[in-house]
Amino acid sequence: MSRFLPTEPPPTAKPAAARRRPVPPCTGTPHPAVKHHLDRAGASESYDPDAGHMRRRGERAGVEYIKLGATGLDVSPICLGGMSYGESDRGNHTWTLDEETSRPLIRQAIEVGINFFDTANVYSAGSGEEILGRALADFARRDEIVLATKVHGRMRPGPNGGGLSRKAILAEIDNSLRRLGTDYVDLYQIHRWDGRMPVEETMEALHDVVKAGKALHIGASSMYAWQFAKAQYTAERHGWTPFVTMQNHLNLLYREEEREMLPLCADQGVGVIPWSPLARGRLARGWGESSARSETDEFGKTLYGEADRPIVEEVGRIADARGVTRAQVALAWIVGHPDVTAPIVGATKPGHIEDAVAALTLNLTEEEIRRLEQPYTPRPVAGFA
Repeated sequence: MSRFLPTEPPPTAKPAAARRRPVPPCTGTPHPAVKHHLDRAGASESYDPDAGHMRRRGERAGVEYIKLGATGLDVSPICLGGMSYGESDRGNHTWTLDEETSRPLIRQAIEVGINFFDTANVYSAGSGEEILGRALADFARRDEIVLATKVHGRMRPGPNGGGLSRKAILAEIDNSLRRLGTDYVDLYQIHRWDGRMPVEETMEALHDVVKAGKALHIGASSMYAWQFAKAQYTAERHGWTPFVTMQNHLNLLYREEEREMLPLCADQGVGVIPWSPLARGRLARGWGESSARSETDEFGKTLYGEADRPIVEEVGRIADARGVTRAQVALAWIVGHPDVTAPIVGATKPGHIEDAVAALTLNLTEEEIRRLEQPYTPRPVAGFA
């Protein structure tokens, strides 16, 4: 059954049986989904005609590496997020792990086969990049990993301290490379849309970053589909580098991206790497339970509410029946989503990484998927701020 609103499917769309039930309707008409990017079954190497790429099984822990969107990059189907790592007295997150505590988790991710890592200049005021960069230099081979970071957030007070102006982008890529201890990043992403800047200024600056060899590809994060389409059109019109990924907000508690952004990305071959696949941990614990992060995460408090309770409880029932953790169930849902390349998973304990890898082989039944998705109700757009 289709995940999307009923519309006339294009000729290239998957048959109805390959898609899922529609997200509950709201105002507006979404684009239909047009292809299934991830086919996780098969031999050690095979061609997926719908995704248009080769799939290659990894040598560690049976992780199957896939292409990142339309690029040639091989990535694990799980990306380790770097927001959890940083000095707690720098930036806005007091719950982050220091370097000594972070390093074993980054090493564990590498050892189980994860080769995709995402961070941002603004995480813990730059210390997140520093910690991740040093750990990757010690535990991994640079040629094997795919390293992503982001630009937009304010890094210092005063003029030109943030945003997506040419001045800010060219300064911040150099700062990020210095903190990460590398000559280039594989993916340089805009952390949010900057409505104060002409889109031409932003896209040309990003193009120049790529042409300078400081980034191999560029990507975007949470924004409206029309904004993403505008940026892509601008790049195409001028012969500049287009975005190859979209890092958006998607999980069982927030599925508004299924209306327009995900079908757009599927149609254009853009890789989708969602943030917060466990909804700030709400999908990994019982309703009413909290964590140190949830108690101090002001941004997270704006994203979810009481309407999510039936979904959280259904995750718990399925987890209990399967004899697995709640996190594994919620991650299995997003890993199996037809338009998702690799969710970005945060890990502050070894079990978090173990759950993420276990979710890759947890195949939910159609009935379980229906039970997880049925309680969802439309909600306001969230996460763009």
